[in-house]
Amino acid sequence: MDAHDARLVFCTCPDTPTAQSLARHLVERKLAACVNLLPPMQSVYRWQGRVEQAGEVQLLVKTCADRLDALTAAITRLHPYEVPEILALTPSAGLPAYLDWIRAQTREEDPR
Repeated sequence: MDAHDARLVFCTCPDTPTAQSLARHLVERKLAACVNLLPPMQSVYRWQGRVEQAGEVQLLVKTCADRLDALTAAITRLHPYEVPEILALTPSAGLPAYLDWIRAQTREEDPR
């Protein structure tokens, strides 16, 4: 797998239980190879004309380009936010074995 086929998706959640549930859903359905949940953090943002501040949990989702649409649809459907953060970055490089692992874990059919 080429590094340009991999995607690192950022998604914030309002709390740890929501983040855990969403992460498990994405991995169980092979939409993500791995989801890291970062410790709770404070976010400051503008929403509906007001500056807001809230505690959130950051998800780092590892997936492939060809699974991004399905992953986006799942997050949009399951996420409690009206407009969830879904930012997909394309890595410029990566360990080939790790990139191959991402591809194997996100294949729709069983790789066995």
